[in-house]
Parts: sequence; structure tokens; C-alpha cells
Amino acid sequence: MLLVIIPVMGLTVFFAWRYSAKRDGNYDPNFHHSTGLELIIWAVPLMIIICLGAITWVGTHRLDPFRPLTHIGERRPISPTVEPLDIEVVALDWKWLFIYPEYGVATVNEAAVPVDRPINFHLTSQSVMNAFYVPALAGMIYAMPSMTSQLHAVMNLPGDYEGFSSNYSGAGFSGMRFRFRGLDAPDFTSWVAEARRSGETLDRARYLELAKPSENEPPVFFGTVDPDLFRRAVNRCVEDGRMCVDEMMALGSTGGTGLLGTINTVAVAGPTSAFGARPFHVDELCTPQEAIRQSGRESVVLLDPAPLPISTPDETL
Repeated sequence: MLLVIIPVMGLTVFFAWRYSAKRDGNYDPNFHHSTGLELIIWAVPLMIIICLGAITWVGTHRLDPFRPLTHIGERRPISPTVEPLDIEVVALDWKWLFIYPEYGVATVNEAAVPVDRPINFHLTSQSVMNAFYVPALAGMIYAMPSMTSQLHAVMNLPGDYEGFSSNYSGAGFSGMRFRFRGLDAPDFTSWVAEARRSGETLDRARYLELAKPSENEPPVFFGTVDPDLFRRAVNRCVEDGRMCVDEMMALGSTGGTGLLGTINTVAVAGPTSAFGARPFHVDELCTPQEAIRQSGRESVVLLDPAPLPISTPDETL
């Protein structure tokens, strides 16, 4: 800023003195161009923009939350033998779920990490967009449904810190806070052992209970976790009989399944129409046979009792 202010103020005083009425300054009414003056006028702002742009470019990429860490502190590069800790985070209404796939445990509204070990957060949301923020750890990162955000961070000092949602998400938003603990290696091992001793199991049914809106929930520990739970949470297929988003996208990438896929419908909850027929919407554009053939993993529950044969190319949209 001073590179602009100082020359402007200095030249203002200089011109007021140089061309005052008391001095015999040269008067040139036909002056219209000066190459030297043009170079100064354009070169200085251009250099400022280039410098600021370079600093912004380098700083933005160095602070990219998706970028893996190379150091855990100033002049402290990460050892090649150190494996980052993966933590899967799900924003629920209105609580936080933390899954530790390496240890097979999970917690609600409490997270712990070992000091000086890189952390890879994988974040998603069960319902609306949310924002994960631990001021003592790293910057804010959004958690959105049907996708995964990433945050790479490290905790250098042991202690208890506060994390919270920094994006309004409904009635219980103000209480959507959690305890974030930085522990040394022995204490972190003890914390994991405590979680395993809880005896609670986080399976798909228990997850659906957690997903129901609730406020100011106390910390809960789960000693065992469904290893496929986070993938299903991201792809919105924790419920039985629901096709995962990634499978829908795989079907869509091959051209879809045509008109016959519309037989798989789900009734809409709520009042019926005036004519007595229950309203419905198309839940998956596929037949059970096509779902099995395309995904090779799981079938779709057919809600229509009269399945139709697999569509042919002539019957596609």
C-alpha cells in the first residue's frame, strides 16, 4: 500500500512546488505523450499486481485443505515411516459422528488425535450442508451430502479444544459442538481402548437412529463399526433397498435403463390425492435384473409386484 501512497503524496507536493506561479516553469500546451511517463504509470501497478498475484497463488496452494501435509511444524518434515490417521466425519442433525476405520471405533461429539501425527479428515453430511471447524487445528471446511470433502491437518500441542459447526443448519445449530482432544501416543492408545470397551455397535440401523434430529447430545462411544458405513452415508444408501448414488451414476454413464426402469417407484409419505391413488415418485431408474447386472453387488427392492423384462435399445429414452 505504501508503494502507492508515498509516490502519490510525494509527487503531489513536488508538482505543487515545481509549477507554482512563483516559478518559471515551462508551459507546453501541445504536450500529449511521454514514453517514459507511460512506462512508469503502467509498470509500477503491473509489478504490484504480479507480486500480489504470485503471493496469492503460492499461498492458496500451500494452504489448500485437500493438499497432503509435508511438515508437522516449522522445519519438521513428516517422516516417511509415519502413516496419517484417517478420520471419517459425518455431520448429522445436530451432532458430529467421527469414525476411525484404522481402529474400528466411532464417537459422537468427541474426537481425539495423537499429537504430531498427520490427520486426514474425510467429511460428508447426512442432510444439509454444514461446516467443520476446530480453530486450534486448521481452517474451516464444508461438509456436503453425497460428496466427500477433505482436510489435512496436524495437532502439535496436547490439550482439550472446542470444535463446532460454523454454517447455520437448522434449529439445533447452536448446540452442534464437540470436544476435540490432542493426546500423546500412550493417552491416545488408552482413549481408543476406552472406546472399544463401550460395547456399543454402530451398524446401519444404529446410524439411522443417530441421523434423527436431536440437540445437545452427550459424547457416545462405539466399540465396533460397520466398515462400509461411511461409503453408504456418502452415497445416501444406508437404508435397506435404496440404490447408492455411485451406482446410479454408473448406470447413468452407460446410458440409463430406459422407460421400463420407471416401474420401481416409492410411495410418497403424506396425504393421498383426492381421487384415492397414492402419490409416488421414481426412486431408481432401473429394473432389479439390470441393477444386479450393472452393479454386481446388490439388488434393488422391487416395489411393483409385476416386474417387466429388461429393456431393449428400441425401448430406451
